Amino acid sequence: MNGADTAWMIVATALVLFMTLPGLALFYGGLVRARNVLSVLMHCFAIACTMSVLWLAFGYSIAFGDGNAIWGGLGKSFLHGVTADSLSGTIPEVLFFAFQMTFAIITPALIVGAYVERIGFGFVMLFSSLWMLLCYAPVTHWVWGGGWLAQMGVMDFAGGIVVHETAGIAALVIGVSLGARRGFPKDLKPPHNPGMTMIGASMLWVGWFGFNAGSQLAADGGAAMALVVTHISAATASITWALYERYKHGKASMIGMVTGTIAGLASITPASGFVGPVGALIIGAVAGVLCQEMCGVIKSRFKIDDTLDVFAVHGVGGIFGTLMAPLLATSPLVDGQGLMTQIIALVAVGVFTLIVSVVLVKLCALVFPLRVTEDDEIEGLDYTAHGERGYDWAS
Repeated sequence: MNGADTAWMIVATALVLFMTLPGLALFYGGLVRARNVLSVLMHCFAIACTMSVLWLAFGYSIAFGDGNAIWGGLGKSFLHGVTADSLSGTIPEVLFFAFQMTFAIITPALIVGAYVERIGFGFVMLFSSLWMLLCYAPVTHWVWGGGWLAQMGVMDFAGGIVVHETAGIAALVIGVSLGARRGFPKDLKPPHNPGMTMIGASMLWVGWFGFNAGSQLAADGGAAMALVVTHISAATASITWALYERYKHGKASMIGMVTGTIAGLASITPASGFVGPVGALIIGAVAGVLCQEMCGVIKSRFKIDDTLDVFAVHGVGGIFGTLMAPLLATSPLVDGQGLMTQIIALVAVGVFTLIVSVVLVKLCALVFPLRVTEDDEIEGLDYTAHGERGYDWAS
């Protein structure tokens, strides 16, 4: 065991949990109407608690067990055979378990942005639980657990495929299955608290240092470079998003700028262990425009109410960064083999996620209502689902 690596990974684990609680919760919470803010916070908090227990029970074993190239098996369920002295590389395996647990928390939590303001709470919990075990955990095994994509040499340093592509595609599936909000796309109220969203985005930015630099699993120069390129991409994407928004609409909004931050962070995630600062500048610069355009494509052209643009920002950003990793790496793969491996991984994981997500939506809807009633949607989910209100004046 290396003491410095262990100390850094404890910090990184806390940072990644901080991304969901409270970062993502506040980022999403500020974007909805006042009568639904608590429901969004509840979704994120309840998912964090439930995924933690399921990761201990089965998820970690499925992802990192000693199974085969497809499935990790259940041999490490409930951390069977793992003690305080067990090592994973240079850190305690129980710490590696905890670090990966925070990834298993935030990935289904990202999907929350697609269905806010109109979905049943029971459905959220059942779908998130099954999806983490049957979609996220197997893909994690394929890419990070020694599975078949890892054996092919896929480059996904911190989750462009494992986290962002899977969450983005699942978000599209639920958005289509659920249907649009009342008044979509023209008669919708703006975010009720942009300040809350900015605070949440800032927390996500800070937490992302643990997300990407922590994926080095060591306190070394590689972790430091991952941190730097993460920051550069986020800053650059924020700027290009704001500039492009001003070019298109005459004004640069704060909501737009911080959404650009998240686009830059999602895009650099798979490449953060492979590219240098110039590569990060390129990825961030393109992401701020590309993801912004995709928001309009999904909502306006395809008429899909992915409410908080999970696919356009996380899905597209993660896919873009995954493709850029071998092209902009400090030792770029000029023979094209690296890019082909990335494409195979993206297609395979995309098709798998699509199929699993569609099946789970159908099955979970047999147990819990997918969508709340129209009266509940008008009243707001804070009161109808949870018996509380975020504000006395909420409407």
